[in-house]
Amino acid sequence: MQRILVGCVAALLLVVSGLWFWQTQANQPNLIPAAPPPEAILDALPQAGANAPAFGPAPPTPPEAPKASREEMRFNRYDRNRDELISRLEMMGSRTKAFKALDRDGNNLLTFEEWAAATGERFAGADRNKDQLLTRKEFAQTRPKQAEKPGCRC
Repeated sequence: MQRILVGCVAALLLVVSGLWFWQTQANQPNLIPAAPPPEAILDALPQAGANAPAFGPAPPTPPEAPKASREEMRFNRYDRNRDELISRLEMMGSRTKAFKALDRDGNNLLTFEEWAAATGERFAGADRNKDQLLTRKEFAQTRPKQAEKPGCRC
């Protein structure tokens, strides 16, 4: 019983001391200054003159790169080492769809007959000077034929 009485007295003292501390803090002056009104902040900002321009000068425009033609982009895609010549190896390196089309038996291996029949003739036909390298003009001859578009939507 004595422990309960001591606990109640201690709790009562804690509550009274908390209330006393709270009231003393409420009566003290506020140490944080109040924010100035918005008008005072606007008055402190620098003001532009009456004849000042509304906007500054425009930023410089970046130089434009020349637009490559469709054939140049196609040529550059095959010319891996950028020597302005396409070797047979470079031309066949990135043509996985063409590879699958050439692989007639579907075994992921091209026989010489499969490969030579389709690509050798095309490469040889484009290589006008027979030096086993394609220049840009020669490469343009290997472009796939465009399907004709219908004249109307009939």
